[in-house]
Amino acid sequence: MRDELNQGLIDYLKASPTPFHATRTLAQHLRAAGFVALDERDGWQVKAGGRYYVTRNDSSIIAFQLGSKPLLESGIRLVGAHTDSPCLRVKPQPELQRQGFWQLGVEVYGGALLAPWFDRDLSLAGRVTFSRDGRIESRLIDFKAPIAVIPNLAIHLNREANQGWAINAQNELPPILAQIGGQESPDFRALLADQLAREHDLVADVMLDYELSFYDTQPAAVVGLHQDFITGARLDNLLSCYAGLQALLKAGPEETCVLVCTDHEEVGSSSCCGADGPFLEQTLRRVLPEGDAFVRIINRSLLISADNAHAVHPNYADKHDANHGPKLNAGPVIKVNSNQRYATSSETAGFFRHLCLAEEVPVQSFVTRSDMGCGSTIGPLTASQLGVRTVDIGLPTFAMHSIRELAGSHDLAHMVKVLTAFFTSADLP
Repeated sequence: MRDELNQGLIDYLKASPTPFHATRTLAQHLRAAGFVALDERDGWQVKAGGRYYVTRNDSSIIAFQLGSKPLLESGIRLVGAHTDSPCLRVKPQPELQRQGFWQLGVEVYGGALLAPWFDRDLSLAGRVTFSRDGRIESRLIDFKAPIAVIPNLAIHLNREANQGWAINAQNELPPILAQIGGQESPDFRALLADQLAREHDLVADVMLDYELSFYDTQPAAVVGLHQDFITGARLDNLLSCYAGLQALLKAGPEETCVLVCTDHEEVGSSSCCGADGPFLEQTLRRVLPEGDAFVRIINRSLLISADNAHAVHPNYADKHDANHGPKLNAGPVIKVNSNQRYATSSETAGFFRHLCLAEEVPVQSFVTRSDMGCGSTIGPLTASQLGVRTVDIGLPTFAMHSIRELAGSHDLAHMVKVLTAFFTSADLP
């Protein structure tokens, strides 16, 4: 089971270089399992026992099954994650010609570790919007091949490099795509139109706009002397999206279960399709009873907010509280913060710990050092938007927000097992 899950995750990461692709791939898995696609612009006819999904902005998705048990008695079981990761996004007018090279200006999306982006074989993917025969359309594209690189400056010209240096995102991050002659004037939109034609056999009249991200073409892999680790891009947080999907596909028919994977977490979640927006509540209000019954159901429900946790790094152990250093391959981590950067309470943490014990899944706890700031997740945002009880958890990882992150190769199976137990649990606290 472990090897099969890890390979499935590797395949999912490869197919999902952007939130748009991550959502499309989730939808493909759901359709293959019999889930029915819903369109927000249409009227919905849903029924008990049905399995459905809906997307918004092509980058966020909510999948749910309506169980056979009465909602006013059992509530709903929700797992939340996010589809976006820190990266380099192409600017609207990106063309740069410097010293005979064609480069693209980029904007840093989210809190990215910038140094690992240098000297990588980069490709480009995302969504393009264009006009064709008088109609506006959008498609996803993915160049797949390595088409760009951000070369480092040689140590001979930057003697202080190993003492650390502040990377200037404006000047030092534009990737190089080609070497050009003096008379050439490359057209980025024409390049996109060519890719659209190759990938979709569509000829655009006008390439109107795009949302495109560079990504590392090196595939994820299971590594280590004893294959203890899995390393790859976008583990934060496609690892949780994939685990939630696998658990939902294994859920029994009795309980009402929801998987919500939203975009824009890395930049605050405040968007029409983010966790701090209306997507989840609007979806639930369309499928749950109205008024008093809706509030009663939400208050009988529970959300597991799944987002990666910081494992204690052997070279930087002092960055952790001595009593709260999660280990790789030692199971999911319950994340706690008294200032509500995580939405965990003693009740929801106790319930998750109880699930882990019942399933013989190891479980850990994380609290940040008292003299350090604490990040946050979709947990507090969803809890405040919906009023649902929440526990924040995640799998321990190294190098979070790097172009290549690292997790334990045993932990995905732990996560899928406990999330499956959650989706099938008969009783919530």
